[in-house]
Amino acid sequence: MWAESDLYPGVPCLQSTTEPVNGNVYRMYHGTTEKAAEQIKIYGFQPSANGMLGRGVYLSRDLNKASRYPLDNPRERVVIRVKVRVGRVKKIDHQHHPMQKTWHNHGYDTAWCPPNCGMVPSGLEEDCVWDPNRITIIDVIPPSLQTCGSYICIQC
Repeated sequence: MWAESDLYPGVPCLQSTTEPVNGNVYRMYHGTTEKAAEQIKIYGFQPSANGMLGRGVYLSRDLNKASRYPLDNPRERVVIRVKVRVGRVKKIDHQHHPMQKTWHNHGYDTAWCPPNCGMVPSGLEEDCVWDPNRITIIDVIPPSLQTCGSYICIQC
């Protein structure tokens, strides 16, 4: 059986607990509906105007995180698998961080919330990419919540 890393060589899958390195390219995921995924494939990602980390496209390196979205429409969930050129990354690891919504104004391209840092209610890793041109769609896949016994697995 093929590992996903064999199918997409050159697109590293970094565990969500590992801090991303400035300038690297990583595989990430974006959970949405089938209809929205079709629009994204045609027109590209549109940054959210405002969110926990301010303006940007919200993604995760954790497939489990992306597979939970949209929260209000579980029957139409799909996950867009992407590769992201992260550029300069700012770690935002607590509520009320001084750059929580202004990281881009300080020269950063991506904001990263590590897992279990108190920023995300689920405790799962999250990334916010300012410029959607840094994101390339690989494909659209079904959501996949992976479990191993009592632990949630991070599937790459």
